[in-house]
Amino acid sequence: MKAVFNSNQFKKEMNNIVDYSIGFLEGVQKGKTVFLKTVGLETVELMKEFIDSNARVNPDMLHHIYEWNQTGSPSARLYDISYTTSNLGLSFRSSFSQSTSIKNGSRTPFYDKARIMEEGIPVTIRPKAAQVLSFEENGETVFTQGPVRVDNPGGMQVEGGFEKVFDMFFNRYFSQAFLRVSGIAKYLENPQVYKKDMQAGKKMGKSKGISTGYRWIANAGLGA
Repeated sequence: MKAVFNSNQFKKEMNNIVDYSIGFLEGVQKGKTVFLKTVGLETVELMKEFIDSNARVNPDMLHHIYEWNQTGSPSARLYDISYTTSNLGLSFRSSFSQSTSIKNGSRTPFYDKARIMEEGIPVTIRPKAAQVLSFEENGETVFTQGPVRVDNPGGMQVEGGFEKVFDMFFNRYFSQAFLRVSGIAKYLENPQVYKKDMQAGKKMGKSKGISTGYRWIANAGLGA
């Protein structure tokens, strides 16, 4: 009995497997931006829906980030959420927009309504055209010639309400539910495509690894 072992072929295949593995990691790095953008877009939309749902359940805490009397309505949002990608991953930030609606009993929109109420910034109201300022307090109409200072225009329940829901989304829903339910976590934990393309990697080496790694991470979006 005689066994023939082609050491040169074996060495070539082993080198190609090493190069394939290195290429896979490089491909993942190159495709990471595509993956992060996909997750970023989907996360922003889910987060807005999450905030709207919480606002409808608890309007006393979140009415200030919507136009008057439209709490929880997507078309009446006074907030926006954006994301950026970097080598460190995804970053999200929020911003507020100006209100254009007018509250009953007023003549002009409440300037910077969302931000002022969210941060609990005191507001001083002064009469403009008239000599007397008129407003309602506890169901009664009050008249005064002097300015009126409102220490917390939104109330204690409103102050910081948006920030609380923002943090709740990432600390609870995103980490504990979204990544699991969407399938992203499971997909990333088990790169099956790496094993599937191993035979091709033995022949093609690094180039196959790069294309496989890029395709794997780029496809790791929702529904993965």
